[in-house]
Amino acid sequence: MTKTYQQLIKQIAALKLEADKLRKGEVDEVIARIRDAIKVYELTAADLGLGSAPKASAGKAAAPIKRRKMGKGAAKAKGAVKFSNGAGGTWGGIGKRPNWLREAVAAGKQVSDFAVK
Repeated sequence: MTKTYQQLIKQIAALKLEADKLRKGEVDEVIARIRDAIKVYELTAADLGLGSAPKASAGKAAAPIKRRKMGKGAAKAKGAVKFSNGAGGTWGGIGKRPNWLREAVAAGKQVSDFAVK
């Protein structure tokens, strides 16, 4: 017997209800197991990544994070220039290559040709 479109829609709706009921039951069981583990291991929200900072591992002290605020109008310190094209283009060797260097390499030059000595 061939099913009609309407019959399939009703069957899909019934299966969705059944799936939702099963999912809720499984989720409740998972949450119960997680709560038990949290109690046994004395975990905190921070340990689970839900708080401000995770707790340091046993035996290892977490190094404090040092952040410096830049004053008004202060520029970021630039690294030493390692490559230059002699026409004002420079590159420190970190990050994306500048266009002048990419174009020169595409034209057959070597990056080492632009090394600052």
